[in-house]
Amino acid sequence: MSFSADWLALREPADRAARDPALLARAAAAAGAAPLVVDLGCGTGATARAMAGHLPGARWRLVDADADLLARAAAATGGDAHRLDLADLGALPLAGADLVTASALLDLMPAPWVEALADRLAALRLPFYAALSYDGVMEWSPPHPADAAVTRAFNRHQRTDKGLGPALGPDAAATMAAALCRRGMHVTLAPSPWRLGPAEAALQADLLDGIAAAAREAGCAEAAEWRAARGADACVIGHADLLALPAPA
Repeated sequence: MSFSADWLALREPADRAARDPALLARAAAAAGAAPLVVDLGCGTGATARAMAGHLPGARWRLVDADADLLARAAAATGGDAHRLDLADLGALPLAGADLVTASALLDLMPAPWVEALADRLAALRLPFYAALSYDGVMEWSPPHPADAAVTRAFNRHQRTDKGLGPALGPDAAATMAAALCRRGMHVTLAPSPWRLGPAEAALQADLLDGIAAAAREAGCAEAAEWRAARGADACVIGHADLLALPAPA
């Protein structure tokens, strides 16, 4: 379960524009001054860059299984690199952390992993900021007759095994929110949709290729025709941001 550096670079501006600004600011406030932040599935360090203006004195522990992405993240952010399999939650370097972050990660994970992470966060009373979990919504303008079928098929594909078991896909943010609430955390969800147009033509081209391929694998017969009809259209790709704070002692 890894992504190319080129894809991550292509999506980073859209991700940054989509993040809910109020929730990001609250996450930074919860971390406090000069915090230690642990970023799970750090990729090339996009979360650290997105939060840099809010956390100028932060120290980052960057966690990823991909050695190349991790090296890029450490070089770009100055953070400490921890090459780890995210399946091993017990190995996550959470000791001494003031905030745990993740971006575009929860929707790739299975329900048992989310529950186990919620256990650790609640036990350690750690604030958790998880941005940009895909929520199953795709809206296109102009519309195409196959839009709904492609979306349904893509969402089925999002729930397939990404390496750790059947992924939560569009259910990820809500599932994590419920898990943390059951453990006494105070949870806030906020929408963070991508809003793309012709200016994001390169991102849309890769996105459309990926959506069509996934939909086709999930049995959508219209996927190829749909892809051929789509260009740099106006679209909304739904995501959700989550902030969980421990209850006052």
